[in-house]
Order: sequence, then C-alpha cells, then structure tokens
Amino acid sequence: MTAARTEVDLIVTEFGAAELKGQSLAERAKRLISIAHPDFREELDKAAFEIRNRGF
Repeated sequence: MTAARTEVDLIVTEFGAAELKGQSLAERAKRLISIAHPDFREELDKAAFEIRNRGF
C-alpha cells in the first residue's frame, strides 16, 4: 500500500508507535528513527543529519 506522507497519522512497529500527522519532515524522521530497530537507529540518525545539512 502506498500513502502520501500528509495522509499518514500513525506508524506502529514492534519497537513503538510514532504519531506523524502535522509534523515537519525533520520531526517525522526523528519519530520514525525512534521506532526503528535499535541496531539501525544510529545509522539512520546520521543519515537524517546529513540530509538536513544539505537543505532537505
């Protein structure tokens, strides 16, 4: 299933839930990283930081 980012309200994984509706892209990324598998959070956080620094 595909949904536009503006339509997604809540994402649930085995590591938690992230409320996304109405959040900025940076905040959405932060919340999604917080519910990713712990083994990947640091790498995802670094990638998000690099993307933000490029102006996205």
